[in-house]
Order: sequence, then structure tokens, then C-alpha cells
Amino acid sequence: MTTIIRAVLFDLGGTLMYSRDAWEPILDRAYTALADSLCADGFNLARFDLPRTVRYHLDRYFARRDEDLFETTYLTVLRDLLAENGYPNADEKSIRRALDAFYAHTQPNWLLEEDTLLALRTLEAGGYHIGMISNAGDNQDVFQLVNRFGIEPFFDFILTSAACSYRKPHPRIFELAMAHWSIPAHEIAMVGDSLEADIKGARGLGLYCVWITRRASKTAHKHGVSPDAEIETLSELPALLSRLAK
Repeated sequence: MTTIIRAVLFDLGGTLMYSRDAWEPILDRAYTALADSLCADGFNLARFDLPRTVRYHLDRYFARRDEDLFETTYLTVLRDLLAENGYPNADEKSIRRALDAFYAHTQPNWLLEEDTLLALRTLEAGGYHIGMISNAGDNQDVFQLVNRFGIEPFFDFILTSAACSYRKPHPRIFELAMAHWSIPAHEIAMVGDSLEADIKGARGLGLYCVWITRRASKTAHKHGVSPDAEIETLSELPALLSRLAK
């Protein structure tokens, strides 16, 4: 059966980019930098306990969002933490500076996959529409990353859960992405490394689902989630989409 794909949706982390080093020591430094920034901005907080407090607060939020699939921005989470500690009207610019201090440590750990640019160029040359949907707690962080990689011009749009409040696999984030195009769902491919977030979410709306396994969890089990195709690298994608049309 011929399948004509006219548009491709990409996940970001684990699909177009990957983390170079283990996250734990990087996050330790990042939370410390965030705490230092808040204290430097005049928040009278327990400096040495603050990194642990921030992390505990965010971990509670992470657990909740994984269950209800609703995103609350990191800026809002930090604002709530400061309100709980006696600062109900914290300046948003101070919170933003703290987040920037945090991302100054995390962003360098993300590297673009070596075949991302070629794959995007090939798809663009082939006339495909290209979009991105990313689960992320901070919209600015995502755009800073794609700008650093120089890939933003390839995309018709970049939609983050921070911007729309819904996390993959919630159907609404896929619907919002698809609304950018007047293209039927079965003519759109979703490419991602997460069976649960990317493949299950897109499949429920009838998209053609491509699971990229290069960075997929080694313990991933399909549990009834069936991608339409599997690839190991992005370089395989253009040929796969071309074969579908024959």
C-alpha cells in the first residue's frame, strides 16, 4: 500500500540531539548556579540548602506532570517556590537570570547528531514540510539550543510543551502541531526516540510513526506500542519516506 508522506514532525532530545556526558554532576553544578543567582539577586534564602530545595521542588513537579501530562513552566515552578519562602512577588527577571545560570551548565552538554543537518537538508530539498514538538519546561531553552545548532530555519514551527501546556503523549500537543498544516494525519510522519511520548501519542491520532532507536532506552519495551517503522539513524529517514511512496 502506497503511503504519501508530505510532512515530518521531529522530537528534539534523543532524536535530533543527544547528551554527551552523564547528567548528574552537570545538574549538581546547574542547581548550585541557579541558587547562587537567586541569592545574588537579594533573595534571603538558605544558600547551602537551596540547590537541594529547588531540586526537591522540581522533582515533585516532574512526578505530577508525568501523570497528568500538563506542563508548568520552570519559571512558574520557581516563582511558586519563592512564594512559599516568603517572596510572593518575586521579580520575573531575577527568576529568568537564575534559569539562564542553570542552562549555562546544561546546554553545552547537548550535541547535535552528526546526521541531523544532512537529514533536514535532504527533507527540505525533497519538498517536505518540517516541524518540531518537544517536551520541555522552558520554551526559551529549546529555542536557544536550536539557534545554537543553526537548525531553526528548517522548521515551519517549533512547539514546546512549555508554550502550549500539554506534554506528549497528550493528543492536544499533536493536534496543535498539525493545525499548522492543512495536511491529513496519515500524510504526516512523527519521528522520535520515545515509544510512550512520541510513538504512542502520534499513533493515537493516525500519524505515520517512525521510532528512532539510536538513543532509545535500552530497557524500552513496546507494551502494545507499534511504530510503523524503525530506523537507527536519521540518515535512513529520507530513503524510508521515499520508499513509502512507491
